[in-house]
Amino acid sequence: QVQVVESGGGLVQAGGSLRLSCVGSGRTFSSSTVGWFRQASGKEREFVAAISGSGGRTLSSDSVLGRFTISRDNAKNTVYLQMNDLKPEDTAVYYCAVSGPSFFAVLQITQYEYWGQGTQVTVSS
Repeated sequence: QVQVVESGGGLVQAGGSLRLSCVGSGRTFSSSTVGWFRQASGKEREFVAAISGSGGRTLSSDSVLGRFTISRDNAKNTVYLQMNDLKPEDTAVYYCAVSGPSFFAVLQITQYEYWGQGTQVTVSS
């Protein structure tokens, strides 16, 4: 069983930065692929970024490429999402999710078994 808790959301002006954290518990967290997804009000949940267990492989969506960076510190059981140059369209609830040991089909929501409660990010114009 894996549990994850997100933190770091908040209100920021356009062009600002935030760093989200996802702290995981359970023996397999440090070897599992972890993804960040987001869901804006009235929209479907969408993929943002993912990172392999070792941290050696990452993937980001086109909408955040060059602005958001995913990383992890397995000694702290934590995955980060550094968000720079935020835009109003980045406003959403951001979720951390845990998949398995392989870095496979990471864009697919169905690949992720464990989800956090989410953290709200609001970007004002």
